[in-house]
Amino acid sequence: MKKLSSKKKWNVFAHLILIVFSLAILFPIFWVFRTSLAPEVVAYQSKLNFSPTSDNYKDLFNRNKFGRNIVNSLIVSIVSTILTIIFSAPGAYAIVRYRPGGSITQFLILGTDLLPPIVIVIPLFTLFRSLKLVNTLSGLILSYFAFNIPFLLWMLMGYFEGIPKDLEEAALIDGANRLQTFIRVIFPLAAPGIMAGAVLGFIISWNEFLFALVLSSGKTSTIPVALAALQTSAGVRIGNVSAGVIIAILPMLLIGLSMQKYLVRGLTFGAIK
Repeated sequence: MKKLSSKKKWNVFAHLILIVFSLAILFPIFWVFRTSLAPEVVAYQSKLNFSPTSDNYKDLFNRNKFGRNIVNSLIVSIVSTILTIIFSAPGAYAIVRYRPGGSITQFLILGTDLLPPIVIVIPLFTLFRSLKLVNTLSGLILSYFAFNIPFLLWMLMGYFEGIPKDLEEAALIDGANRLQTFIRVIFPLAAPGIMAGAVLGFIISWNEFLFALVLSSGKTSTIPVALAALQTSAGVRIGNVSAGVIIAILPMLLIGLSMQKYLVRGLTFGAIK
């Protein structure tokens, strides 16, 4: 009985800690949502008793053409994620199974992923300017693709290492070639990990700021750049910024809720050998 009682006390204490941390995480989101519905005068105040208004959202779309920025972010994030998965999945599989270059190849992939973006953004801008890719969605897609592929390569390598070689050998014995084995056997087994990688790649591209700031402007700006541009000589239009943040969070929330099962399976799949 004493052990059971102490266990219950520990469970209550653990849940209280989780509730406190959850509130600490959710409160800023709640406050941003509250500010997005507050009139301009009330937005800078801390009171909760006011009449909600949608003026900040209307102003964001009517005066700041925020819809165009949403479309740009969707195009760049989706296309760059698809390209990254198309190249990183076979690449990770080849590295795991054939070990080209040994551990040096894996070290180079990890080292490339650890490079801070500020190191490569200026050379990338110079290269893209000569190729006339600055201020184009194609340039952003290529830069996000180049930036995300080392991360997804390294991530997917763990998933493919967790797939037994016996399954491939059985498929080869049955007459399948390497490509058929990858498409029909390996790819379905690694699908949860690939889906998790795709979601993380989309989130990285959706939230990326530095490349978008340097390589785009005006009609090609994405959501993070558009939100940063809301700072004027009179100060930050906090109501509009809050409305933009809420809109930017919604796709991440929908993806997280709809892909939760795949994310949990994918993020734990490569950890078990």
